[in-house]
Amino acid sequence: MKSILALFLTLCCAANLYGQDEALPTTQYGRPDLQGTWWYGSRTPLQRAEHLGEQRAFSIEEVKQIETRMDERNTALFAPLAPDRGAPEKGAAIRQEADDNFLSHFQDPALVPIGSEYRTSIIVSPANGRLPKALSSKTSIATEKSIPPSDVDGPEGQPLSGRCLAFGAAIPSLTPIMMNPNLQIVQTKDYLMIMTEMVHDARIIRLHENASPPKPSFDKWMGDSTGYWDGETLVINSRNFRPEQTSLGRAAASAQLEIIERLTLVDAGSILYGFEVRDPLAFSEPVIGERMLTRNDTNDRLYEFACHEGNYSLTYILQGARVQERGQ
Repeated sequence: MKSILALFLTLCCAANLYGQDEALPTTQYGRPDLQGTWWYGSRTPLQRAEHLGEQRAFSIEEVKQIETRMDERNTALFAPLAPDRGAPEKGAAIRQEADDNFLSHFQDPALVPIGSEYRTSIIVSPANGRLPKALSSKTSIATEKSIPPSDVDGPEGQPLSGRCLAFGAAIPSLTPIMMNPNLQIVQTKDYLMIMTEMVHDARIIRLHENASPPKPSFDKWMGDSTGYWDGETLVINSRNFRPEQTSLGRAAASAQLEIIERLTLVDAGSILYGFEVRDPLAFSEPVIGERMLTRNDTNDRLYEFACHEGNYSLTYILQGARVQERGQ
């Protein structure tokens, strides 16, 4: 526990790595001005590849090799498909190969450093850069009151993004995504709003003068968040999450989930974003990570995100399941 505390204290002071010489923008209330639109995409994975062990950062030579491979992959995605290609085999998965040129999967083939380090993973603790041992299954945690529906029992069994309820990108830890990784921050003296482009998920964070975490309350999408200023760093504490939503998008969460985020404006165009995930019922130890948010051009705006409320695919999925149940 002492090592984890020491690491998180290091993250709190990480802005010193940048040698802040220029005056940072501030609001009329004298606080660092986080407002604007930001890009939170990342080529750095959430979890480190297992074969890298405890290698925290890549060498410059390794970075060049990785960026070359990413550039080659982008080039291949932009190449047209052969018009005379054969039909897929019976039962083969039909993916989005024909749509890759039109989707927003393209990101610059470049790793974003933190200070002078090109990290091998967003997670920095545990030391192997991976999610710690799960103490309970996702099913047992999310079903404290009832058995969840399967993915074809009804719409409730489908992913939240497929139901246009929440995409997940705005929940604490801002897990990077490939499509439309943009967000907007609006800041006042008493509130801070973070809205992501995907599905327009918005978090409203109440700001206080003290570090009191949110009190027990009813569960909310993206949790209940309060924040306070620790010097030049905004600290956000979130609790009271809905059981359908998890903190990292791919790991189970319990009713005791608590997330602490730290946003530090290191220069006019960069925010150092750190997070700590605590869940004693889900993980054997806390999860700590950090990454960068970079400011978009002043002319950039978030586009209206139109989710597919008329989701015909979901209707057909459920109809097909009913047919199978009848043995037809």
